[in-house]
Amino acid sequence: MSPMTMSMQPEMTTIWQLYRIYLVAETTTKVTSIVSLTQNRRKSADLEDEEDEEAENKKKKKKKKKKKKKKKTKEKNVQAVLGWPSGITTDGGHISILDTMRHCLGCLQDPPLSSVVISKSTDFEVHRNWLAVTHSLPVKRWYLEDTSQWTLDYPPFFAYFEWLLSCAAQLVDPDMLKISNLNYSSWRTVYFQRASVIASELMLLYALEKYVRASPKPVKRSAHAAALSVLLSPGLLIIDHVHFQYNGFLYGILVLSLVLTRKPSTLLYGGLLFALLLCLKHIYLYLAPAYFVFLFRAYCMRRRSIFGIRFANTLKLGLGVLAIAAAAFGPFVYWGQIEQVLRRLFPFSRGLCHAYWAPNFWALYSFADRALLQVAPRLHLPVNQAAVASASRGLVGDTSFAVLPEISPRMTFALTILAQLPSLVKVFYQPSWETFVGAVTTCGYASFLFGWHVHEKAILLVIIPFSLLALRDRRYLGAFRPLAVAGHVSLFPLLFTAPEFPIKTLYTAFWLVLFLVAFDRLAPVSNRPRVFLLDRISMLYTAIAVPLMVYCSLLHQLAFGSKFAFLPLMLTSTYAALGVMASWFGFIVVHLIY
Repeated sequence: MSPMTMSMQPEMTTIWQLYRIYLVAETTTKVTSIVSLTQNRRKSADLEDEEDEEAENKKKKKKKKKKKKKKKTKEKNVQAVLGWPSGITTDGGHISILDTMRHCLGCLQDPPLSSVVISKSTDFEVHRNWLAVTHSLPVKRWYLEDTSQWTLDYPPFFAYFEWLLSCAAQLVDPDMLKISNLNYSSWRTVYFQRASVIASELMLLYALEKYVRASPKPVKRSAHAAALSVLLSPGLLIIDHVHFQYNGFLYGILVLSLVLTRKPSTLLYGGLLFALLLCLKHIYLYLAPAYFVFLFRAYCMRRRSIFGIRFANTLKLGLGVLAIAAAAFGPFVYWGQIEQVLRRLFPFSRGLCHAYWAPNFWALYSFADRALLQVAPRLHLPVNQAAVASASRGLVGDTSFAVLPEISPRMTFALTILAQLPSLVKVFYQPSWETFVGAVTTCGYASFLFGWHVHEKAILLVIIPFSLLALRDRRYLGAFRPLAVAGHVSLFPLLFTAPEFPIKTLYTAFWLVLFLVAFDRLAPVSNRPRVFLLDRISMLYTAIAVPLMVYCSLLHQLAFGSKFAFLPLMLTSTYAALGVMASWFGFIVVHLIY
């Protein structure tokens, strides 16, 4: 290699290296720019995607918010309609079963909506106070406690029943069991007491099932209809489930007692069960004469001779009744409180008529007194000026009459016994089950029509036992129709608010149409002539009930406002009293004469 060539080689090497460096740098620059451009494009694409996603998410969030608002609105509407507390969750407006159970048992902590108004009567506070008395005090102080005006005035066995309920009530709302909490009505308390009525009415369902099974096969279908009419009675709906009482439970015991007296083998148990019923509610003393005569004749005496006594049966029945009475009243006799208990059970200081005239003979008597008062100056009749301004005060004090003579408790007692006597004589000489139920019905009629300070709710003492005989034949059904109409219409004043008007009217009308039509088809024709005169005009009597109730419940207030406040009650009571009196007359004719 020449020296020149050798001298040029390092320079070319250097140039080549520089050129390679330049190529690498240029390539790197281009690659970097391409990479950065690609990254920028990706970033811009990602940003566009993110913006699109954000827009979609915003749309979704708006839709979700709208759905939530609709759902909350729907839940509020459902809760407002049902009276449900705000803490209960719903799914599309449908309340879950678990929350429903919790709500009914009173286990949730959230209070109900303040806008929900729960209907309740004076009797609701009465029974709440009895829960508090029996739970908070020893037994010996139950009939002495008078913090509330609604003192305990039922027999001891019902007080024990209230004590049992109070044990469960303590788990729901302990505040309802404080005696000082007068007029306490939390939603847990209301729901608990309503639920206790429903649960206790299972006794009626059991008794009616026993009644149907014990009925002979030829009348099994009629027994089913009668049992359903009692179970679905508007009287029990109005008195127990809206107004508030435990009549379904008590009448269940009465029906079961009647069923047990149907067979000789269970006759003793029927009598003892009725003795227990008397220690639950003393109003059933009205029916006691029929039980006494029937049990004495059918269980304590020989059938073929009225002079033959079955001493063993008499001893068993007597000792059984005494044991039940001793269990109920014995402790109070021991504590020297029996007089106090009897004063609570039989408050004769109250007036002849209740605050609302029960539809009986004394309602017609009071109406006649009011009518005579208007014409007394023209007829020159003496007027008791002290009684002119007297309405039926009912709760405390004597009812005064302006023109007609005053009525004493002894007079009402004598009239009641006199009205019961014919049926008692018949059941003594004809001790059959049908005659016995007829005597029970007659005793119910007599005590309701002529008794002292009778409540309108006592009409069930007539309706329920009569229901077991109404399908015996068409003659009995003819006497039952006006009783069914008048008896249930007479209970309407217990529900006097506007929201309750469609409940009482529509349900009662549905019951009357359904069961009176069914009874008319099931009741056999009697071989004996029909002598009940009101049967010819019963349709007219029933038709009058509709405009009368519309006027008393709606039109009167629109026409007169607060004036003549007693007029709707007087019209309702007088109308119903005419129906009950006519029904009683028809039943007496059918049962005793023909």
